[in-house]
Amino acid sequence: MTLDEKNEIQTLFERKNGLAELSKILTADNADLYEKLVKDMGETSTKFQNWWDRMADKYKWESAKNGNWEINFDTCEIFLVCGTECNCNK
Repeated sequence: MTLDEKNEIQTLFERKNGLAELSKILTADNADLYEKLVKDMGETSTKFQNWWDRMADKYKWESAKNGNWEINFDTCEIFLVCGTECNCNK
C-alpha cells in the first residue's frame, strides 16, 4: 500500500470517528446542523467503504464471511479480523 493510500484511509477514519463523537452531543433541535451531520456521516461512511473495496480489489486481499479488514496506521499493515462466526485462517 502506498503512503497516499494510507493517508486517505486515515483521514476518512479520523473524520468518521469525529462525526460519531459529534453525533453523541448534537440533538435534532438544531435541524440544519443535524441534517448536515447526518449527510456528512453518510458520505464519509460511503467513502470509507469504497476505499476498502478499491484496495481489496487492487491488492487481492483475502476475505471471509463476517470478517473485516483493519489497518495499523503506524506500519500500514492490513489484517483480517474475524468474529466468532467467521471461518478465516489467521
